[in-house]
Amino acid sequence: MKNSYLTAGIRFRSLIRLLSRNHVSLTPVTVSRVLFLLQSSVWSSIFSRIESNTYRKAIEKTPIPTNPIFIIGHWRTGSTLLHQLLARDPGLTAPTLFQVALPGNFLVSYRFYQPIFNLFMGSTRPMDNVRIGMDEPQEDEYALFRLSTSSPLEQLIFPSAKKYFLSQAPMLPEGALLDQWVEGMQHFYRKISFAKGKRIVSKNPFNSMRIPLLVERFPDAQFIHITRHPFDVVPSTRHLWKIVQKQNILNRYGYTPTFREIAMYFSMMSEEILKTTGALSKNKVAEIRYEDLEQDPVSNLKKLYGQLGLPFTDPFENQINAFIKSTEGYKKNVFVLSDQDKKVISDEMRSYMARYRYMENL
Repeated sequence: MKNSYLTAGIRFRSLIRLLSRNHVSLTPVTVSRVLFLLQSSVWSSIFSRIESNTYRKAIEKTPIPTNPIFIIGHWRTGSTLLHQLLARDPGLTAPTLFQVALPGNFLVSYRFYQPIFNLFMGSTRPMDNVRIGMDEPQEDEYALFRLSTSSPLEQLIFPSAKKYFLSQAPMLPEGALLDQWVEGMQHFYRKISFAKGKRIVSKNPFNSMRIPLLVERFPDAQFIHITRHPFDVVPSTRHLWKIVQKQNILNRYGYTPTFREIAMYFSMMSEEILKTTGALSKNKVAEIRYEDLEQDPVSNLKKLYGQLGLPFTDPFENQINAFIKSTEGYKKNVFVLSDQDKKVISDEMRSYMARYRYMENL
């Protein structure tokens, strides 16, 4: 599971569509990856057909959820920790790694794939030491990409220029492709509701740039914006994209973005979040700093729930404390920045740093 995991599990026709519209370099590595993806896509198509025949009518009778909780914010801001904690709420459910890896057939294929995942999947993520497992919460962009083949991840896997892929890739497709993308997202959430019967909490940084559409299609949705010091976020993001692209790229045009490019996009995304959430009612959106969440998870989640009008229960508090105890000994990645690096980041992120009280570290 250490290579091509962003695309593995996609159905055969979708994979062929992706490969046909992108450049693939013929190297031993890329050829082996394509062969792996082809066999994976055949199995995915078979299981998807079985699932459709078995559950199609039941899924169609399940209402499309109108009230997901969307965790937004830039990559590496601590959204995974927040997602893991909220998923411990007995009243909520989060898409799992297995569900986003096999979005077209997870209802029927779990027991078949479980031994394979256990055999080949490591215990931690490739870019950090965060625990990973089939049933752990995972961001749903990976599911949306597999279902629609429309995602900025396409530019990460098939880069077409030596540029930061986020600066080239649209967050949403247009026209009929947008309708297909939305239908794929709604169908995926409907399946999770059918399987779990609980309110969905989604973590997906890409959704930070899609808020108006999400408000339109999910009218009862709520949003949680998590922030973190840019001196931690920017170098960690660079490390993230370097590792993920290395393990998934299918041509020779890989590119690692600079600190300035990442900081510029981070700043732009943050301004977009402020603009698009500013029109929402107070109980629709809340903010939390990663540093505060890490220091005192229970108190800060109680405050967060109060802002959103959500019930904070004793069983949830017990689950939070149990999870925190289970992660004792976890060590975060440490990145050392030069004074010049800090200046580059702070020049681009000054407004963000002032708003979220990070200026004292300059």
